[in-house]
Amino acid sequence: MPKLTLYAGDILALLVTTLIGFATHNELKPEFFQRMVAAIVPLTIAWFLLAPWFGLFQPEIISNPKQLWRPVLAMIFTAPLAVVFRGLILNSAILPIFAIVFGATSALGMVIWRGVYFLLNRKS
Repeated sequence: MPKLTLYAGDILALLVTTLIGFATHNELKPEFFQRMVAAIVPLTIAWFLLAPWFGLFQPEIISNPKQLWRPVLAMIFTAPLAVVFRGLILNSAILPIFAIVFGATSALGMVIWRGVYFLLNRKS
C-alpha cells in the first residue's frame, strides 16, 4: 500500500476524531466551522511535524503491530503543540484539560487507523 494512503488515513483519522469531539459537544454546526478548522489544521500540522521523529512513516515501524504504541507517544507531544497553535489562532485560553482530552481521543483514533492500515497492508 502506498504511503500516500497512510498520510491520507492519518488526516482522515484526525478529522474524524475532531468531528466526533465537536459532535459530543453538540457543536457540529456550520457556525462552528471556523473553530473546527482552528482545531484540525494545527493538529494535522503538529502531527506531520512530530510523527517522523517517532518513526511513524518508516516501513519497519508501520509494518509491526508491536509498534502501535508509537502514535500514542507521538500524540502526547502533538496535542499540546496543536492546542497552543489553536489558542494563538483563536486568541483564546490554552486549557490543559482540553489538550489531554484532545490528545487522548486523537491518539485512540490514530491507533485504530494505524491498526487498520497494518491489517490492510499485511494482506496485500
